[in-house]
Amino acid sequence: MARCHQTYRTPAPPRPRRRNTLTKIAVFAGMVSMATTALASETLDTDALKRLVLQDCGSCHGLTLKGGLGPDLRPESLAHYDVDVLMSVILDGIPDTPMPPWRPLMSEEEAEWVARYLLQPESMQ
Repeated sequence: MARCHQTYRTPAPPRPRRRNTLTKIAVFAGMVSMATTALASETLDTDALKRLVLQDCGSCHGLTLKGGLGPDLRPESLAHYDVDVLMSVILDGIPDTPMPPWRPLMSEEEAEWVARYLLQPESMQ
């Protein structure tokens, strides 16, 4: 008597779910981004920021920051402003004036450093 022989296939292993892979990639990218941001805030190039103040800010505010096209930026003239106000002006500019927004060119950490430097240059040496 002949037996019917059925062929059994070994089931293929389940394919990894694509969503899990994409989630892992997204988490990894987020971690890299946070690490880069943390590293950037710890490694501000203060010499470059000082040059930026003297050259770029100085081109409108005078090379000694005593004023020019823009107002005086010396500490005694800015004493009534706090760091947050100066950061806002640096990052977002002043509408309808020649003061441009620097947000596309600098981070908030850099803007904060510049604001503090303008208020107390001797403490930032």
